[in-house]
Amino acid sequence: MRALLVYPESRREARKKEGPLTEAVGRQGILALEDGRIFKGRAAGANTRRGGEVVFNTSLTGYQEVFTDPSYAGQIVCLTYPHIGNVGTNLDDEESTIPHIESLVVREFSSVASNWRSGESAQEYLTRHDIPVLWDVDTRALVRHIRQMGALRGVVSTDGTPESLLVEEARALPSMAGQELASSVSSKKQYTWERGSIELTAPPWHEAMGEVQSADETQRYRVVAYDFGIKQNILRLLVDHDCDVVVVPAKTTAEDALALKPDGVFLSNGPGDPEPATYAIETIRAMLGRVPVFGICLGHQLCGLALGGKTFKLRFGHHGSNHPVKNLLTGQVEITAQNHGFCVDPDSLPSNDVEVTHLNLNDQTNEGLRHRSLPLFSVQYHPEASPGPHDSHYLFRQFNETMKHWKLTGTLRRGQAKA
Repeated sequence: MRALLVYPESRREARKKEGPLTEAVGRQGILALEDGRIFKGRAAGANTRRGGEVVFNTSLTGYQEVFTDPSYAGQIVCLTYPHIGNVGTNLDDEESTIPHIESLVVREFSSVASNWRSGESAQEYLTRHDIPVLWDVDTRALVRHIRQMGALRGVVSTDGTPESLLVEEARALPSMAGQELASSVSSKKQYTWERGSIELTAPPWHEAMGEVQSADETQRYRVVAYDFGIKQNILRLLVDHDCDVVVVPAKTTAEDALALKPDGVFLSNGPGDPEPATYAIETIRAMLGRVPVFGICLGHQLCGLALGGKTFKLRFGHHGSNHPVKNLLTGQVEITAQNHGFCVDPDSLPSNDVEVTHLNLNDQTNEGLRHRSLPLFSVQYHPEASPGPHDSHYLFRQFNETMKHWKLTGTLRRGQAKA
């Protein structure tokens, strides 16, 4: 005889409050693209309409991390995995305090959340944050259309707005090219971050990878992390790798950052076009040779621009957790998590000063660089993943080694100066 599961009173009450997937029977939803293509489906989430650039993500897991990744600001996300919402949402899986996607498009959107960590269904979560959901859509047809046409502006409506009006609204939206969005999602105040990886996964991972150090071996590093749209798992992994982290707003000047006396500076991911973020480009130039710098995603693009290179917009971007990248320094291939729509042009980089270190094996685009003589390196992908594989965690250890070497050589330089 099967035992009955007994839920706490709060869990039972939460389940009673969960409504049906659609707030009104037969409520319809529409995705209208700027080229006139219409995708119809059923509506969930908020009763509203939202517009943005339509992109697709191929990750099999981690939909809540996708919702809350600030790099998706200004974008409607189509998830190619067919079942979304099955495990609900929880506080631990958030990459920021609010979701940043404009809207969600999926094949199947589950009304039932079945996971011991779930505190709220995906339906309730997105409704609470005023985000519309379009489901029961042929997502394969949508992805094929985006791959053929490139990323398109679109509007998702769950409020009954006519198709013709939605197409006009989509065409009136600004292009992602030229938009400086990092400062809009950045924290407005400086703060410290002390929380490492959640205990559910961290200890086994560290033990398996041999990253556990004794107290005698541990050296702490003070890191200033620029928030261009930073994900919380980046901060957790910096703490895991013995860093005392101070997060600063996107427009913090180099002098203000260096006044915090960091051992290293981290440049985060973020949304939008890197070229209009001139404030960040000038900041990086001002820090060159004064402190070790490690950049990812938008931070990588900003490093490329600061070093004299150029960036360009990809046809439909890289969004997913299964992108193969070759490390040109070791010959090893990493499976990486990615979320970007712009890329550094490697041919524009000054080869005497900059070395290309990583290559995307899908489309041969640039995935990493380092300065030949100064302590700066960056990668286009997300070494913290979340969701995604852990192949690239070594980059955090590389950052530690760079800071350690810089501190040692700094002591030698000061000694030589006194002599």
